[in-house]
Amino acid sequence: MAQGLLGKLDRAAFLHRHWQKRPLFVRGAIPACGEWLERGQLFNWATRDDVESRLVSCDRGRWSVQHGPFRPSWLKRLPARGWTLLVQGVEQIHAAGAALLQHFSFIPHARLDDLMVSYAPPGGGVGPHFDSYDVFLLQGEGTRRWRIGAQRDHALVENAPLRILKHFHHSKEWLAERGDLLYLPPRYAHHGVAVDACSTLSVGFRAPQRQQLAAGFLDFLQDRLQLEGIYTDRDLPLQRHPARLPDGLLRHFSQTLQKIRWNQGDIRRFAGTYLTEPNAHSVFRPPRRALALPAFARRLARKGARLALPTRMLFGGEDFFINGEHHRVNHGHAAALMRLADERAVPPFVPSASAARLLHAWYRAGYVEI
Repeated sequence: MAQGLLGKLDRAAFLHRHWQKRPLFVRGAIPACGEWLERGQLFNWATRDDVESRLVSCDRGRWSVQHGPFRPSWLKRLPARGWTLLVQGVEQIHAAGAALLQHFSFIPHARLDDLMVSYAPPGGGVGPHFDSYDVFLLQGEGTRRWRIGAQRDHALVENAPLRILKHFHHSKEWLAERGDLLYLPPRYAHHGVAVDACSTLSVGFRAPQRQQLAAGFLDFLQDRLQLEGIYTDRDLPLQRHPARLPDGLLRHFSQTLQKIRWNQGDIRRFAGTYLTEPNAHSVFRPPRRALALPAFARRLARKGARLALPTRMLFGGEDFFINGEHHRVNHGHAAALMRLADERAVPPFVPSASAARLLHAWYRAGYVEI
């Protein structure tokens, strides 16, 4: 029997009971899931150099990974069993993929990574493993057998090109059919094997590592530091050991570095630009014949606007972030931009002059579409 996306749970109950805590399996969460997705279309994406793709296979216990783009003739010669084709960022290249992600808008957009689609013939899978992030696994066509377990043994197979668990022990098992959903919190062991030719749609959520955040923030600060002056030592004393670090130089280093300051506004601006930075495969296509600003404003009033598929947009206070850019917006026209960020579209509205200029610049850059 078909249920809601989260079964009998509402969103608040799911977040309280399951998010980052325990798995959830739901029958018929999205009954028509993936009907828009065709095998030939997925294979075509895997031949493109602006799409990230991989092929994972296992032959007699030996795993291998090959990265796209792939030649169409090579894909046609794949064997009948035992491989998986994975395509990342499907929400950036297909409107139905972007629409699917809106089902998960109860999780902040800042946490969303991407939609990955995998296709496998019978016996295909990527091996028993765990992810360091939350993931919703939605079944498209066909049937996949899922086995999961909350094991603490995370030892990996040596010299494998993937993070394959050496000792996998499962405690639960399901046969997932079209529309079924499996949610897994981070580091929960799982193994999915195609029973027949099938596709799985994986909604992944990013979990930045602290080291990456620290390094990124230091780079962010570097462009904003303004520390005047240079080191001087007019009263330099005679030093017995020339290789010894001078006390005066160390004091200068300490005093200078302690002058580095940041505030909550700096952190918000860093977070917004960091989390909306496009990935390496994002492609923005400006309009071939861009409307002039007055015509663009009239079109907004008649048709509204939407974000281009690859666009990432967030906001905090009066700070708006789009594809790694920061824009300060006055309160008067923030509501329309907030709706554009939340829902990835905004209905017809009459923009203020400054809002029209900002949206027109994004439109010319390929970030926003009529």
